[in-house]
Amino acid sequence: MEIYCTRPRCHRPQNLFPDLDDQAILRTVQQKYCTACGMPLILVGRYLPTKLLGRGGFGAAFLARDRYTPGMRQCVVKQFQPSGNLSSTQLQLAQDLFEREAVVLEEIGHQSEQIPELYAFFQLPVPGMQAGVEEQFFYLVQEYIKGQNLEEELVQKGQFSEPEVLEVLQETLIILKFVHSKGIIHRDIKPSNIMRRYDGKIFLLDFGAVKQVANTTPGKASTGIYSLGFAPPEQMSGGQVFPSTDLYALGVTIVMLLTGKQEVTQLFDVYNNQWIWRSQVTISPRLAEILDKMLLSAANQRFQSAQDVLDALASTPSIPIPTTQINLLPGTPSPPQPQKPSLTYTKGPFSLVEILSGAAFSGFEGGVIALALFSILKSSSITLATSAVILTIIIFAQTRRWIEKWDLLIIPAISFAVVFFIPLLHRDLTSTQIVIIPIAAGLVALAITALFRLIYKLLSILL
Repeated sequence: MEIYCTRPRCHRPQNLFPDLDDQAILRTVQQKYCTACGMPLILVGRYLPTKLLGRGGFGAAFLARDRYTPGMRQCVVKQFQPSGNLSSTQLQLAQDLFEREAVVLEEIGHQSEQIPELYAFFQLPVPGMQAGVEEQFFYLVQEYIKGQNLEEELVQKGQFSEPEVLEVLQETLIILKFVHSKGIIHRDIKPSNIMRRYDGKIFLLDFGAVKQVANTTPGKASTGIYSLGFAPPEQMSGGQVFPSTDLYALGVTIVMLLTGKQEVTQLFDVYNNQWIWRSQVTISPRLAEILDKMLLSAANQRFQSAQDVLDALASTPSIPIPTTQINLLPGTPSPPQPQKPSLTYTKGPFSLVEILSGAAFSGFEGGVIALALFSILKSSSITLATSAVILTIIIFAQTRRWIEKWDLLIIPAISFAVVFFIPLLHRDLTSTQIVIIPIAAGLVALAITALFRLIYKLLSILL
């Protein structure tokens, strides 16, 4: 098993321990230490970081395993990692922001299925890399959401369609309605902080910059934490923030998805101080008007709540909005939701692994089917036509996710066994041919798919 060292300056953080592949040893081992810097690797004796997910802002995130759960549950370990050039005031602010995320996740993460749940928050003193020096590290452990954030989706697939952005907009608005009802302003809405899990459910991430407004003095200034391009004027100036502050950032996010632009600067005319996105998309006029209102500079001229935007969307017949609400965990009271017309739910895009494994599955299965049909029909043309029809049905089933995950192994194994053990389905073929032909077909399909995807990516970059 590989364990990743969380010390920021470790020059070789990957550590391989073959003995930990044994579950019994893994659950009982006292501690393991980084072979490069001596950092304790099993955090508080429980969490084993296995992979660096990313660094940014004031911290780093690691994929980890919780060895005190029956299934060795995956989780995300975030570590407070401020840069070395911060003043004492800035350092204290950064630490406050990190702790604030833990406080907010503890307050609302256990109430909603669309906000990661907090599992733990702890301080870890460890011996420094210099003798006699002790270092202090802060960690929070939260629920792992397996999927892609919208920034990754944008890079992978490019421009979103109007129905696709409507789904994201409506789902995120419902989450924001819940968050704002708790007196919390997120203050950092952007594509990278909106995650689509592999089953299609939308999650809101990264509450490190939140502003709790329930008990603050009206007009009190906000700390200047924001993502450039997504923050409205009142946030950039350090002024008071409002629910409409988050709606502005969400509007910027939706415009980026609609246009396919990965940089906000490509959508804002600094000289004329205005957004220049409408000429780059073709959408319903009413949705364009709603987005324009979300993007107004003055906070009091925007929609004042997430529910206001939802009402505006629902009042437009040409914009179908699904009937849904924030997914609350059992025992949490849920406010009544207005009824809205239903919309067919769209699952998230296929990952690269899903695409390539699906291609290999289709090629292998096509080879098995062709072998069986040719042995029975003895006609190349009829076999080819029939195989093409069956293969089309199989590919269509994959696009609808009727066939996925373990099906991609189980179905080929069963069909291959049927052909291999029934003589009628492999007449005049040797055992070697029965094995090699489907495998070769799968490899060819995999290679062709990879080649076309590479060409598509190159054309997307060039055009």
